[in-house]
Amino acid sequence: MENYGLDMHGSLLLEEYREMKPTLFVMRDVVLDILRKDISAKGLTVTATEARVKEEKSLAGKLELKGAKYASATDITDLLGARVITFYSDDVDKIAAMVENLFTIDRENSVDKRKMHQLDSFGYNSLHFICSIPASLYSDPEFPRLNEIRFEIQIRTSLQHVWATLNHDSGYKSGVEIPREYLRQMNRLAGMLELADEQFCLIRSGITDYRRRVQALVADGHLEDVALDGDTFKSYLSMQPFDALNHRIAALNQAEIQEVSLMGYLPILKALGMKTLGDVDQMIRDHQEDAYRLASYQLGVTDIDIITSAVGLQNLCIVCILQKGGGKPGLTALFNNLNGESAGNAALAEMIYHQAEILKLI
Repeated sequence: MENYGLDMHGSLLLEEYREMKPTLFVMRDVVLDILRKDISAKGLTVTATEARVKEEKSLAGKLELKGAKYASATDITDLLGARVITFYSDDVDKIAAMVENLFTIDRENSVDKRKMHQLDSFGYNSLHFICSIPASLYSDPEFPRLNEIRFEIQIRTSLQHVWATLNHDSGYKSGVEIPREYLRQMNRLAGMLELADEQFCLIRSGITDYRRRVQALVADGHLEDVALDGDTFKSYLSMQPFDALNHRIAALNQAEIQEVSLMGYLPILKALGMKTLGDVDQMIRDHQEDAYRLASYQLGVTDIDIITSAVGLQNLCIVCILQKGGGKPGLTALFNNLNGESAGNAALAEMIYHQAEILKLI
């Protein structure tokens, strides 16, 4: 086997590594499985969870430079390296807490590089844990050293990972002399990416707080204070505001109600001039009786026994359009929005307009 020109001590370390490799590959699979299962169980979202066993050639290069500092191969803590890449910087701490609960941590050799605050260190601000697998978590008598060998887990954000990869590819951290103009540009970019990391985290926190406030306002019935948008409409729908009307309509034929998404009605409600959830709630109060009359006329002479949960809202929109003077063009636009544009939508609008005339809804 090749010894890569190493001295006697380096060659012994390399041979020890070769003997450890089967155990290292088992550890890699075990660590990945443990991390992925716990991340999933805790409902966390990450962009990647990966692990690798150090390649022999890479280890030989390290031993050539630093072999004298290691008494044995077990002192080299990155023979197995795992990495968890998060979307947001505050998720780094959540993953860190998870790792600390799962594995035995070598505190003395673990490093939180986020606290170093070096000018050019953004991409290297990972949290680095040196760990071992406790026997209580996993053991295998065929690989008795599995619980003794230490390994590294890095936790960083996506932007930190991209930065570190670009730096590695450019030779920025390789010791090669880089002209000052490029160093300055790289450091400026590091600052921009660090700011972006912080801002993404702040934006997510702001959105989360906004959603909580909206949910509280909706739950307390302060609908006039809640702007109509995708998040607020979804919260409003969770209160099932159209169920009473749907059940009245279903009772006409003892029909079954099939649940469907009502989110497609959001642009229609906005087009009708509704700006708050209070406006939607007012539409229900103003038009529910006419919407019921229209549905009764449509279903009364049929034996339909399945209707969708959109029936109440659709009839409310129809009545609202007609009473706002939208006429047949307004109804056609409604059906084009709901069903996609087709010639049949104009015919459907014509028929419903005629029904509304008979019922004197116009």
